[in-house]
Amino acid sequence: MSTPVRVLVADDQALIRTGFATIIDAQPDLEVVGECGDGRAAVDLARRLVPDMVVMDVRMPVLDGIEATRLLAGAGVADPVKVLVVTTFNLDEYVYQALRAGASGFLLKDAPPAQLLHGIRTVAAGAALLAPEVTRQLVGRYAARIRPTEDAPADAALTPREMEVLRLIADGLSNSEIAATLVLSQETVKTYVSRILTKLDLRDRVQAVVYAYRRGLVT
Repeated sequence: MSTPVRVLVADDQALIRTGFATIIDAQPDLEVVGECGDGRAAVDLARRLVPDMVVMDVRMPVLDGIEATRLLAGAGVADPVKVLVVTTFNLDEYVYQALRAGASGFLLKDAPPAQLLHGIRTVAAGAALLAPEVTRQLVGRYAARIRPTEDAPADAALTPREMEVLRLIADGLSNSEIAATLVLSQETVKTYVSRILTKLDLRDRVQAVVYAYRRGLVT
């Protein structure tokens, strides 16, 4: 039997923290290795326990979830930890910042347990989780704040078809939806996505979405 995914839960609301931990621990393939109620404790515990991933709230005392995410998964971190940000819709202004800080996924707190578990497994497996409605409503809403950067690789590195796929990723489409839109096989789309990430030196789909908005490829 494979080793369970080791999860650290960080949320300042004890009831939510306990609820998440109970749901996660009930799964044979998942294991909660620690819980905490503030961002500083999350960083310290993650460095000590070395979990496979952290389920991170945004608004927490001492150190907020965005800064904690940056310290654990941001640019320049030697051994980044995967972070799944879980928060409420009324905090949507923080979502873009959390993704920029290195989060691999974003879920809403009112998501059903099955969606939380799917999110944890998806992020733990090295994929990114950004629900299409989150992409459109949240990242899109704050696109005006996003300025193109000079340090990003040139878009010219991408072929016209790869650019097309990148725009659809940024629109929040899944691989199967992209395949249907462009009349391609899912395997072909997966290859395009992989090439895009490699060429642009991006870690996952979430970074691809942020990149597309920063470069003005979508509005």
